Amino acid sequence: QVQLVESGGGLVQAGGSLTLSCAASGRTKSSTMGWFRQAPGKEREFVAAISWSGGSTHYTESVRGRFTISRDNAKNSVYLQMKSLKPEDTGVYYCAAGYGSIYSLREGAYDYWGQGTQVTVSS
Repeated sequence: QVQLVESGGGLVQAGGSLTLSCAASGRTKSSTMGWFRQAPGKEREFVAAISWSGGSTHYTESVRGRFTISRDNAKNSVYLQMKSLKPEDTGVYYCAAGYGSIYSLREGAYDYWGQGTQVTVSS
């Protein structure tokens, strides 16, 4: 059984930075790891993904150049470093683990999900 716990969310002003962490228990070292987010009143959307080795990453266009996904398999953790935050980045951020391609944007490509952490960016 895989469990994912996110942390690091909070309230930040536009232009600020936050780093989210996802601590995993269970067998995730061979998994693709992803971050999704859900804004109020909207569907959950893909943000970023990283391959099991950390050698490949993929981002949704709106965050490319501002967000960086990374992982530390020794610590069984995944991170999302967010810079130049915008109010439209506000939402609940979820960590997910799966065995599909990093280019798969579908929620169904991921088997395990965390409970989410709230990120609020004020203007």
